[in-house]
Amino acid sequence: MNPIDAAGRRIGVFGGTFNPIHYGHLRAALEVREKMGLEKMFFIPSGNPPLKSSDIAPAADRHEMTRIATASNHFFEVSDIECRQQEKSYTVNTLRVLRGMYPGTGICLVLGIDSFLEIPTWHQHMKLLEEASFVVISRPGRTFSSLSGMLRADYGMLAALDASSADVLPARIEGGKDAVLLNVTPFHISATMIRALLREGKSIKYLLPEAVESYIISHNLFLEGSGSLRK
Repeated sequence: MNPIDAAGRRIGVFGGTFNPIHYGHLRAALEVREKMGLEKMFFIPSGNPPLKSSDIAPAADRHEMTRIATASNHFFEVSDIECRQQEKSYTVNTLRVLRGMYPGTGICLVLGIDSFLEIPTWHQHMKLLEEASFVVISRPGRTFSSLSGMLRADYGMLAALDASSADVLPARIEGGKDAVLLNVTPFHISATMIRALLREGKSIKYLLPEAVESYIISHNLFLEGSGSLRK
């Protein structure tokens, strides 16, 4: 039995700037959906992220790149719920909207260890911890043991996850809902690295889907001197 909302429909929510989306995002989402038995995985590119403000491509471009990248997987769906907003994109508000759209459906918010550690800085973070169950996934250079102050979980089991001698661990968020900690295949790829390669005039082939690479090139995104805007 799955430790999160074992009965009924369950969907995953995978948010981020996706600036740009790459194979690390896609593989992680696939593994979470399969291991958690989720009906769908919703990719939600942030429209106007509150904590990031530089070198970000326009929301419409990031949404389109995400749509292109996920089009071949019918378990993946891309939502423009944040991209169409003019105001700052706050996860707590997005989850409230999704609950209204999918009543009776279990919502699992998927976050990397690094993002989960930042939750105390997020808008209405205590309310956020009440809005959804969490799936916290491994990230290169981060450890599950670093979450011990935010979760009720056996430290030895956290260390086992870090050593890859365990793949999944149910946990409890302090003052919040259930969580599952999950090891996924490590991809040493980041959007920051991809943008740096583009600015240096180097190839980004095999780091992201070819169609996304073509979109970036044809729209002159992330180039030196152009910031995140088209020329």
